[in-house]
Amino acid sequence: MDVLSSLSQLFEFNTLWTIALGTLGGLIIGALPGLTATMGVALLIPMTFGMAPVVGLNMLIGIYIGGIYGGCVSSILLRTPGTPASAATVLDGYPMAQRGEAGKALGMATIASMIGGLFAAIILATLAPQLASIALEFGAPEYFALALFGLTIIASLSGDLLKGAISGLLGILVSCVGADPITGVLRYTFGFSGFASGFAFTPALIGLFALSEVFTQMERLGKSEIPIRNVSGRWPSRSDMRESRGALVRGSIIGTIIGIIPGTGSGTASWIAYNEARRSSRHPEKFGTGYAPGIAATESANNAVCAAALIPLLALGIPGDVVTAVLMGGLMIQGLAPGPMLFQTNPDVIIGIFGGTFIATIFMFIFGMALIPVFSRILLIPRQMLTMTIVIFCFIGSFAINLNPVDLYTMVGFGVLGWGMHKFGFSQAALCIALILGPMMEANLRRGLLQSGDNLVTFASGPITLLFLSLTVLSLGWPMVSRLKQRRRNHIKSPE
Repeated sequence: MDVLSSLSQLFEFNTLWTIALGTLGGLIIGALPGLTATMGVALLIPMTFGMAPVVGLNMLIGIYIGGIYGGCVSSILLRTPGTPASAATVLDGYPMAQRGEAGKALGMATIASMIGGLFAAIILATLAPQLASIALEFGAPEYFALALFGLTIIASLSGDLLKGAISGLLGILVSCVGADPITGVLRYTFGFSGFASGFAFTPALIGLFALSEVFTQMERLGKSEIPIRNVSGRWPSRSDMRESRGALVRGSIIGTIIGIIPGTGSGTASWIAYNEARRSSRHPEKFGTGYAPGIAATESANNAVCAAALIPLLALGIPGDVVTAVLMGGLMIQGLAPGPMLFQTNPDVIIGIFGGTFIATIFMFIFGMALIPVFSRILLIPRQMLTMTIVIFCFIGSFAINLNPVDLYTMVGFGVLGWGMHKFGFSQAALCIALILGPMMEANLRRGLLQSGDNLVTFASGPITLLFLSLTVLSLGWPMVSRLKQRRRNHIKSPE
């Protein structure tokens, strides 16, 4: 009966309307090059302040799901990925559009996105409660090891290991600003009372992902491309669907597995799924020429990540990717702490999120198929107008939460920092997740050492702690080993 009453709130008009609006808004944001799902969620988190938890969180999840899907629009019509998750979609989507089959390409992307999203949503509802029940056994050492693992896998998957590690360490340093978690002594505030509780999380996110993107877009003004105007038809043929069945299944499974692993994200899932679809295909030579299974593999994978990335966030308090790291700010605004206790204290919110993920995926499919004929017009919105609108929302959103002018300085400071990091190839995702996991890691390390009498052997002797510490070493060491092997192969080939 409790489950039914929790689900019934999802079908109230206010909730459905909000999820639909969030999904549609996310779709438009994702379709416009440069405006990512991360940016959309970060920008609109302040709007959820004052909403009921289920309503506000599902609006953000709708933005997330719609934004990841929306990236395929500019990938197919402009040959410019709307989001990093849709970079692989360019390979087959744009050639298909050049043949006059843009509508069919968008239709395949929409269907694949729905299948991947629904598959991962089922896994979310099935696996997250089980994982949370295991996590209830965690103590301070286990949470420290888990947080450390989350940090290192982010750094190791940032493209450049050194720059990823620097970004993560910078995030940990920034997270130390404010009161000491054990003694309460102020640290690194330089006499500014406004930073006594550390940097406000939501303004920092808005600056890091939204305002920084504004600075990046200002550098690109005047470099727009003309979208493909002929977008007719929307349903793939039966032969396309038949050829794409294997790619859809593999993409959904790969995306779900990648989403559960903290720190990987939709971009990684789409490339792995694309390569696996090509490797296992009877016609690998067709990939890259406008082949429907190529679109099916990438779009089913990157949308499966959306629901799957919520599993570690809700069950363990560890964001599955950078968007769920930003989404964590929405939970904090509602006064909710993600982790296993959330399943005990707020089961109605958990059930609402499970159901809302299904509903947002269905809305994404409906809006996606309905808007295929007008997608090319969305891409004609002037960049200057978008830029000014985003700047205004950045300032309003950052100030509205606490009505504190210091939050505006925080937002601008993190905006400049995020722009500089993006420009010089440092990982904003690693810094963001370090801001979240840094305090968790520090507090649990010190609490665990106090409980063990500063005995490191006792602190790290638990089986779960040892497991995560081993995974930490593996996640840091494996990229180094792979790089050394690649250098050795190149060295062997060079004399020839």
